[in-house]
Amino acid sequence: MAEMDNANPTVLAASDLPTRKPLQKRAKASQLGIFASIPRVSPVRDPFTVTPGQLYESDTSDSEEDFELDAEGDNGVEEIDSQEIYDLIAPISDPEHPLSLGELAVVNLPHIYITPGNPISTVLVEITPTITHCSLATVIGLGVRVRLEQALPPRYRVDVRIREGTHSTGDQVNKQLADKERVAAACENESLMSLLRKMLEGCK
Repeated sequence: MAEMDNANPTVLAASDLPTRKPLQKRAKASQLGIFASIPRVSPVRDPFTVTPGQLYESDTSDSEEDFELDAEGDNGVEEIDSQEIYDLIAPISDPEHPLSLGELAVVNLPHIYITPGNPISTVLVEITPTITHCSLATVIGLGVRVRLEQALPPRYRVDVRIREGTHSTGDQVNKQLADKERVAAACENESLMSLLRKMLEGCK
């Protein structure tokens, strides 16, 4: 890869990042947090070759315990909070550095906003590039968007933006990230999707 724009970014220790994830893999559905309210799903095919709404097909083999968990909450669905969103995107690898977006403070818990809606809720993630002229800001934003569209139920709309004042062309990048046609075209670019796959390898 070409020479890095920012060879010495600010780095946070992984152990200091806010998280609700356990040190070891949880064994029971009741301990799955965000995933407890999502029906078990089976991958249909390569998630990078289909639209987010076509990523998965339902599996009807839910257990009685899963059904009881799904019944939590006033509307029968367990709500997702900003910590759970952060845990989904913090492990994404930066395309230039061998570090995660959480460790580089590109994604931060206070910059994640959830607006409840009926039936559609909105998740807004404001990202902070390591430098104001980061050439890969759009790619990072696309990675965050793809990750969330893969992981969240269809009742959530994803909005990813550059935090105001943190990038020299933030408005332009935000227009690209909000343009559904541009995002769809980007997801058909094999070289770009290969890079995104690499960025998402650390996400579980």
